[in-house]
Amino acid sequence: MTVDRFRRTRVAAAVGGALLTAAAGQAFGSAFALQEQNGSGLGNAFAGGAAVAEDASTIYFNPAGMSRLPGTQIAGAASLICPSAKFSDSGSLPSGSPPFTQPLGGSGGDAGSCAVVPALYLAVPIDKQWAVGLGVNAPFGLKTEYDSNWIGRFQGVESKLDTININPAVSFKVSDMVTVGGGVSWQRVKATLTQQVNYQGAIGLAGAANHVPLSALGPILGAYTGAESSGNVNGSDSSWGWNVGLLVEPDKQTRIGIAYRSWIKYTVDGTASFNNPPVPALPATLAPIATALANGVNNTALYNGNVSLQLKVPETANLSIFRQVDDKWDVMADIQYTGWQSFQNLTVVRTDGPANGTILTTVPENFKATWRGSIGANYHYTNEWMFRGGLAFDQSPVNNTDRTPRLPDNDRTWFAVGAQYKFNPQWVLDFGYSFIYVKNSSINQNEGNTAANGLISGTYHNNVNIAALQLTYTFK
Repeated sequence: MTVDRFRRTRVAAAVGGALLTAAAGQAFGSAFALQEQNGSGLGNAFAGGAAVAEDASTIYFNPAGMSRLPGTQIAGAASLICPSAKFSDSGSLPSGSPPFTQPLGGSGGDAGSCAVVPALYLAVPIDKQWAVGLGVNAPFGLKTEYDSNWIGRFQGVESKLDTININPAVSFKVSDMVTVGGGVSWQRVKATLTQQVNYQGAIGLAGAANHVPLSALGPILGAYTGAESSGNVNGSDSSWGWNVGLLVEPDKQTRIGIAYRSWIKYTVDGTASFNNPPVPALPATLAPIATALANGVNNTALYNGNVSLQLKVPETANLSIFRQVDDKWDVMADIQYTGWQSFQNLTVVRTDGPANGTILTTVPENFKATWRGSIGANYHYTNEWMFRGGLAFDQSPVNNTDRTPRLPDNDRTWFAVGAQYKFNPQWVLDFGYSFIYVKNSSINQNEGNTAANGLISGTYHNNVNIAALQLTYTFK
């Protein structure tokens, strides 16, 4: 049997996209929106975000709110977000078929990782009617990382997603009661995704596709026992969106805000790289066959090259109310809709090499639209000190059947507290803290996924701690 007999296109069809399908699809298809766009709102669990309009961060939540600011204002915030995601196994199955299964692996440790999310806003009044502003923030983000030898390493090890959003905005005061606002957003997304690939399984698929006799394939697979490849996918793109807002003030104590932020569509171009193992030592009769199989896998399936996928981040709509009860108390509430149903599937395509133009797969996501509701209150203790509190319930778009380890999300409940200190009319410091309880997330991929990368079965115990600081300066 010679090298020429190994038809590489059939190898590519058998194992092509083993990494890219799971990596790119699952990372981008998870609930990775960030609510944490300022420090002042965190203490209220971001209740009333489109109606509060107390500082320049209203540029993001509702640009119409700039009409309420006392003058040119700059606000800078940093949020420390620390999620925890711990997996408990209850019957996971290893990748491969007996007797050539890979080691099952461990539980992966804590997949959560702390990250700082910054935000900066500048609002400038032009006259009594017009104001302009600029916001720079990160509306989407994700970071999970497991031990490299864990149970689900063939479906995900590291997932990292960073965004930057630059949002110029303008507001116009139509009357004493009504203000409108709007803006455009230039947004850039960058992702890094890693996982292990069952290289022994890839060799087995290639051998079966090329009709290698079991008498030869068995010893070759035995020599590849435990063999894995590590894969890395990097991708980025930039695109445009827009946002609008309406602020209605029926009296001096009440504000009603409506805000909408558009979806943004990307064509994410990236690279895939693999660290494939060497061909093991084999008898002279088997070495050419093993070499041909490895070349087929390395050159037509797990080769370094370019990939592309279409990504559409969701639209949001928010209805908020703020009410000053008396000199001491404020109350606020809102409801927010997020159009996650735009994530039904993702198609990953090779854009160069021998498989150029090949659709690797369509990854099912089946996300659903979600709702978030929150309530909050402020207590003005003195002229300098104000204390905050808030509660929120936040639905997850992830369903039980399609949940993956990239982001094992579930419904969340927020418990928030915060404080504000005014040094003087110009300088204001805000602090906020939230604990997010995440409902335990079951994952049983026997229900909806194939066994190509093993089957994960178990429960995630998740929570998130968030702390934020914001410093606001109002120019005289």
